[in-house]
Formats: sequence, C-alpha cells, structure tokens
Amino acid sequence: MDLLSIKDPSFLKTLSNNELEKLSAEIRQFLIEKLSETGGHIGPNLGVVELTIALHKVFDSPQDKFIWDVGHQSYVHKILTGRAGDFDTLRQYKGLSGFPKRDESEHDVWETGHSSTSLSAAMGMVIARDIKKSKEHIIPIIGDGALTGGMALEALNHIGHEQKDMIVVLNDNEMSIAPNVGALHNVLGRLRTAGKYHWVKDELEYLLKKIPAVGGKLAATAERVKDSLKYMLVSGVFFEELGFTYLGPVDGHNYDDLFENLQYAKKTSGPVLLHVITKKGKGYQPAESDKVGTWHGTGPYKIETGDFVKPKVIGPAWSKLVSDTVQKLAREDERIVAITPAMPVGSKLEAFAQEFPDRMFDVGIAEQHAATVAAGLATQDMKPFLAIYSTFLQRAYDQVVHDICRQNLNVFIGIDRAGLVGADGETHQGVFDIAFLRHVPNIVVMMAKDENEGQHLVNTALKYNDGPIALRYARGNGLGVAMDEELKVISIGTWEVLKQGTDAVILTFGTTIEMAMEAAAILEKQGKSIRVVNARFIKPLDEKMLHEIFAEEMPILTIEEAILQGGFGSSVLEFAQEHQYTQTVISRIGIPDRFIEHGSVSKLLEEIEMTTEHVVHKLEAMIPKHEQKVLRS
Repeated sequence: MDLLSIKDPSFLKTLSNNELEKLSAEIRQFLIEKLSETGGHIGPNLGVVELTIALHKVFDSPQDKFIWDVGHQSYVHKILTGRAGDFDTLRQYKGLSGFPKRDESEHDVWETGHSSTSLSAAMGMVIARDIKKSKEHIIPIIGDGALTGGMALEALNHIGHEQKDMIVVLNDNEMSIAPNVGALHNVLGRLRTAGKYHWVKDELEYLLKKIPAVGGKLAATAERVKDSLKYMLVSGVFFEELGFTYLGPVDGHNYDDLFENLQYAKKTSGPVLLHVITKKGKGYQPAESDKVGTWHGTGPYKIETGDFVKPKVIGPAWSKLVSDTVQKLAREDERIVAITPAMPVGSKLEAFAQEFPDRMFDVGIAEQHAATVAAGLATQDMKPFLAIYSTFLQRAYDQVVHDICRQNLNVFIGIDRAGLVGADGETHQGVFDIAFLRHVPNIVVMMAKDENEGQHLVNTALKYNDGPIALRYARGNGLGVAMDEELKVISIGTWEVLKQGTDAVILTFGTTIEMAMEAAAILEKQGKSIRVVNARFIKPLDEKMLHEIFAEEMPILTIEEAILQGGFGSSVLEFAQEHQYTQTVISRIGIPDRFIEHGSVSKLLEEIEMTTEHVVHKLEAMIPKHEQKVLRS
C-alpha cells in the first residue's frame, strides 16, 4: 500500500487480517527508514503498530477519541490519519511534531509530552460526553511506565469511583524510557503470566447459573468461589479492586486477540482496562534487543548496523560531566545519594549506579515523590543529588517549594536540559525553571560557562550546607576546555568579568556567554568597548559587582536562554528599582512570552531574535542613548 495516499483511517474497515499484517510490515519499514534520517522515538512506535491499527479499525476517530499518554508513540496514528507525507520534516523546524498536535489534525484530541496525563484528560472528556448525552468512546492509551506516575493513580481512583464508560488501554512493554521499577511493575508482571482469567470466570458463571436456585446461601457461596478463583488465577487484582473490568493480558501483535478484546471492551459498561502486551522496538533488531532505553528516542542512525550518526563534539556531554563529578565526590563522601525519576540513562547515572548500587535510586516516573525523597534524605544529614530535566522539574514544583526550600534542606538539584532542547519542542524546552525557582526563598541557582567551571559548581553544590542549591546545565556537550585536576569551591553569589569594557556591560551565563563574547568582539572593531560578565549565580545576584556597574551608569544588557518574565533580567531590574538606579539603561534578551515549538536550537534562536547579530544591534541602539544622556547632564 502507498502510505502517502492515506487520508484517513476509514480504509482499514474493509481490510482482512492478512492485509493488515502486510500493512504493519510496510509501516514498520517506513518508520525505520524515515527515522534513520530524522531521528525520533522509534522504539515506542515500532511496538504499537498492530495496536494502533486495531484501534483505528474497531473505533471511529475522530468521533471516538484516542488520547496518547506521553505521545511519543503517536507516529503510527499520524500515518493512519494522513500525515505520512510529512515525515521527512519530523521534529524539524516548522515540520511535523513528534507528539500529538491539535492544530495538525482533528484526530489529535489531546496534546502531551509529559507522562501520566491521559487518564485525567480522558475523565474530563467522559464527563463532558455524558453531560452532552453523546455516545462516543473515549480511549486513553497509557504505558506501564506512565502508570507509575502519581497523577495516573489519582485518575484511576476517580474513574473507578465514578463508574463511567471508558476504555483504558494499558500498553505494557515492560519499559518506559528505561526499565520500569516499583511494586506496580511487579503487579503487571504477575498479570502478564496469569492467562485468560476472564474466560474461565465467564465459564464458571455460566455453570453456576445452571444450578437450580436453592436459596441465598448457594448464591453467596458462588460469589465467594468466583472471588477465590480470581485470586487463584490472577496474582494481583489491582485494577478490579479499583472498579475496572480487567481484560487481558492480550498479545498486542496478534490481530485476532486484539479485535476480540476490543469488541468485548466496547460492549462492556463502566470502566474497562485492556492490558495489552507489546514488544518495544518490534521489527528492528537493534531496538528490539535494547534493554536500557537507548532506542527509546534517538538521533539519525544507520539502518544496516544500528550505529548512531553522531555529530562531532569536542567536550563531554553536560549530563555526564555532572554525574561523573558527583560520582567522584561520592567516593569521598558516603552521604552522597543519587535520585532520578526514570531517567538514569538520560542523566548519565548508569556508572554511578554500577559503583554505588545502594546509593542510587530510580523512583520511576514520579517527580514529586523523587523531590520529597530527596528532602527526607537531607533531614538525615545525607547529601542527595536529584537529577531531573528542567521540563520535568515543573511537575515537582510544590515539593521543591514546600518540602525542600521551606525546610531549607541541603538538596542538590541537577537541572538537566536547561534552555532550548530543540526537536522535542514545546513540552520539553527547559525555559521556565529560573522564573519558577528565583522567587522561592532559600534556594541558590547556578549555571556554568563551561565544563571546567561546571565541575567546580558541582563540588560547590555538594559542599554547600546552607540549604537547597540547583545547577542548570544544557542538553548537549561542553566546549572542550582544559579541566582542572583539583576541584574548587566557588563563593556563592560571585560573578566574574570575562572581558573588560567601558561603553556597556552584558550580564549573562551558561550557553549564551559565547554569543555575548562574539558580539563584544564585533563591537570592539567598531570602537565600542563592551564588558562581559559571567553571571554564574542567577540567585543570589552578585550585589557588590552590580553596585559597581550601576555606579558607572553604563547600559546593561542581560541575556538568558530562559523565559524573560520573572527571569534573571527581571531580577536585575528589581535590583535597580530597589536601589533607585534610575539613570541606567537596562535591556533584556531572552525567551519571549510564548511556547517555543520544535526545531534545531539555532533555528529557534534565530526566530526569537536571540543571536550574536541581534545582540550587536541591541547594544548599538543602547550605547548612543547612553552617550546622549551623559552629554545632556
């Protein structure tokens, strides 16, 4: 079949199982080829080919609504809803999103990128359906990893209580990004081996109805027999105790099994949970054999060998630099413990886990729990390192405020993927953490100019004993600078001047320092002298240096790869207002007040006017105003 000719899923209704098997193979080959060029979430999508086709054959999208949890497994859905022709642009600037996108298609009814939201969203849609007295089916599809998220468990509790019609498809591939952990994972493991409990139960009910009624005693006995059978055949009745009709486990790659159980789910009133077993990466050997999550999401790769096509880099990956330094310090301090919410691979903590298995804790997709576990450790004089992506730290905001900062606990938060991350787009850009942390009392927030300073700031964080401290670091690699042998402690709240200047000053940190230095060099050739300051402590500010700068009445430009509202530049404006520095021109460059979509970081920076050229233009406009002000005075 020509996948590019698909306009909507209606063509599936007339296809035989043999034809569907052929279509499955074609879609897998299409994904393997396309993603080898663009990169993307290949493992999750290869695993849900048959499941997605079966859902679209049995139900009628967009009237019936599919809600993809996390959304990284929605590529097959996109193909079946007429977007195969856009896959050359997948995750590229102005191209096809790697997640469901409501403005892409009427078949995308819920946007996501974070896990564990589908059940709550589905419950909202079910309530709306019933109030409006419409009849569509609401089908959230959630992975076993996402089911460990607290929000998913809250939703299960509510759905089971309300007993409204809903079909929850549990896509169980035994992995999220990394291998799943936790007691619920073990419950699912027992369910996978439990066999067809419902077939046996239904047969028993049929036989019991054949027995002549001899009073309530026999009826009560029959119910107890059924309950005993349930516990005997299924070692874990978690979902039924929550009020769901449990169906499964079902082979997620067998169309007969899928159709039989989906049809049964359609006819069942109340909430149904269909437990589908799939193989992540099915159909492509390197992805199928992956046990640690390497093939969950990738860049481009060579189809024949499975080798990744990696860009040339000079310095170490920031995640590895930070985790390696934590590991080095952990050899000297037994109090250091690492915690991650299901991201041991992304946060490069595998080596730490191997050397210190008793001091490494992957808590699953449970960011709130991870933050408060770190707080609990800190109360016992431990030194917890909480490795968490900026975009996922948002999910633990209350715990950071209430449990960590309010108690002024010595928790070191490693804010990974801070700044723009590119291809994953709006849901993953790490641009809000400065704004939502800066106003919280007690916390220190830092970002290094390079990997050498980065290792010193990690050391600073783990030697700090006056409360919570956070280090932001970017996705990608360092600059390849020389590394000091001896680790240092950098005084909290101190900045450094990287280049002297008398006409204007740039205050910046992290990834944007290079941009500032380039702009200063260009303006130097025009006879303008620009001071560049590495404002490595975002909170607290270096007030001593700020007073000196404001006393010179030079124009100040702040640059941050983060949201402007409430960000670093805002703190400089607040400082000026508080100390009545009214004569100084202050301007800010950063992320504007909107969500930034997917694309290469360079393209995105150009779009939001955050480049060396724009810095030069901004300063050129600021400096003449300063000179005119001095002449008038």
